[in-house]
Amino acid sequence: MNILDTFEDPKLFRPWFKDRATYEAWFAFTAAMFAIDMTPEQLAIYRKHTGRIAPPSQAATEAALIIGRRGGKSLFLALWSVYLACFRKYDAYLQPGERATIMILAADRRQARVIFRYISGMLNDIPLLKRMVERETAESFDLSNRTTIEVGTASSKSTRGYAFAAVCADEIAFWPTNEDAAEVDESILAAIRPGMASIPGSLLLLASSPYARKGALFRTYDRWYGKEGGPLVWQAATREMNPTIPQSVIDQAMERDASSASAEFMARFRTDIETLFTRESVLACVDSGVAERPYIPGVQHWGFADPSGGSADSYTAAVASRNGDQIIINAVREIKPPFSPDAATKELSDFFKSYGLRTITGDRYAGEYPRELFRKNGIEYMTSSAVRSELYLSALLPLTNAKRLTLLDNDRVINQMIGLERRTGRGRDVVDHAPGQHDDVANAVAGAAWLANRRASNTGLMLAAPQFIPLVDYHNPATDW
Repeated sequence: MNILDTFEDPKLFRPWFKDRATYEAWFAFTAAMFAIDMTPEQLAIYRKHTGRIAPPSQAATEAALIIGRRGGKSLFLALWSVYLACFRKYDAYLQPGERATIMILAADRRQARVIFRYISGMLNDIPLLKRMVERETAESFDLSNRTTIEVGTASSKSTRGYAFAAVCADEIAFWPTNEDAAEVDESILAAIRPGMASIPGSLLLLASSPYARKGALFRTYDRWYGKEGGPLVWQAATREMNPTIPQSVIDQAMERDASSASAEFMARFRTDIETLFTRESVLACVDSGVAERPYIPGVQHWGFADPSGGSADSYTAAVASRNGDQIIINAVREIKPPFSPDAATKELSDFFKSYGLRTITGDRYAGEYPRELFRKNGIEYMTSSAVRSELYLSALLPLTNAKRLTLLDNDRVINQMIGLERRTGRGRDVVDHAPGQHDDVANAVAGAAWLANRRASNTGLMLAAPQFIPLVDYHNPATDW
C-alpha cells in the first residue's frame, strides 16, 4: 500500500479530504516525492510547479516545498509523518534500544503544536493506527514498531543523537537566529544530516512560505528549481494548493502591501529585501583572536550606546578609535535583559570612563532617561543626529566593503551584522534585523564606527596630536600596547 492508497482508504486518511478535488496539487506533489506513477493530470501539475519535465524515478531524500500561506502545509506534513512512522519498517537499521524518529521542527513550540494536533487526531481517531500507540506525551508519540513521532524547536543542539527516518523543517524561512550562528537554518541542517545517514531513504523536507532571497530554503530553490536531479523543489501559490481560500482575501492583502502579500500568498521570494552584509565581507574585517583592545593614552576614542528599558532588548555599548583611515572597534559591551536601567547605565558609564570618555553619543529614540542616568554617573549623553539605517548605510556598510573597518572576534557582532536586512521602501532604504533576530550589539558598533569615521574626518580630533599615535600591530595587543 503506497501513500496515495492510504489517502483513498476510508479506514485511514480518506476522512481528512472532505472535497478531494481541492487537494489534487497535493496528491501530485506526494506522488512526485514518493516516486509513484502519476496520472497525466498530476504530471502536468508536477511540471508546472517544479519546472522539470521527467517525473522522478526514485523517492526523494530531500525536498523543498515553497507554498503560500494557508496552502495546507501543516496537514500534509502531519499526513506524511504519520505514514512514514506507521507504514515503514526501520528495525534493520536500528541498534538495540534505538528508535527511528520522525521529527517535526518549527520555530517555536506554539507553531509546532499546529502540526502535532493533526498528528494526534490521526493516531487517536484512526483505530488501525491507535493500536500502534504505546506512549503519548505533549510533544511525541512512541509507536509499537520502534518509531517515534516528535515535534521540537529549531536548534542545532537539541537535534543531535537521533536516528532520523524523516525531518520536516516547518516554516524554515522564518527560523530565528541564535547566539552561536548567523545562519541558524544551515547549522541545524548540518546537525541533522548525520542522524539521517544510518537509515537509507530517510527524508529531509524543507517546507515554508518564502521570505527574503537568503537562507537554506532560497539556496535550495536557486540551485535546483527547474533542474533535473538534486532535491525536489516545488513552488506554488496559496490558491494553487488550496483553492478554497477566497481570492478576495489575497486581493485585499495585495492592496495593503504588495511585496509582503506576493511572498505570503504567491510564494515568491521578496525582491525588496536583501542581505546587507555578506558573511565573507564581515569575516574579512575580523581581527582573529582579538576579543578587546585596551585604552591607548593620547589616541582619541569615541563611544556609542544603544539603551534599553531592561525587559526585551539588550543594553549595548561600543568604543571605536582610528589608525590612519582604518576604523578600529576597541570594545563592545552587552547587558542582556532583565536588568535595572540604573545599574546597567552605571556599569556602562564605568566602561566608557575606562577609555577616557566623558561624552558619548547614543540612540535618539531612547528618550530622556539615558541622558539623566548617564549624567548622574559623570557622562554627558548626546543624541545621535543619524537614525539607525543611516549608521549602517553611511558608515558601517562602506567601511566594511572597503575593509576600512577592524572588528573584534566577537560572535554576537559578527552574527548580528550578517543577519541584517536592507529593505527598499518609498524614498529611502531601511536597515533592520530579520524576523526573530536581534541587532542591539550591531547597532552600538555601527554608531561607534560612524562617530570615529565622521568626527575624525570632520573635526580632526584624532589628528590633533599625531605624535602620540603609536605604530602597533593590532593583532597582538597584549604585547604591542
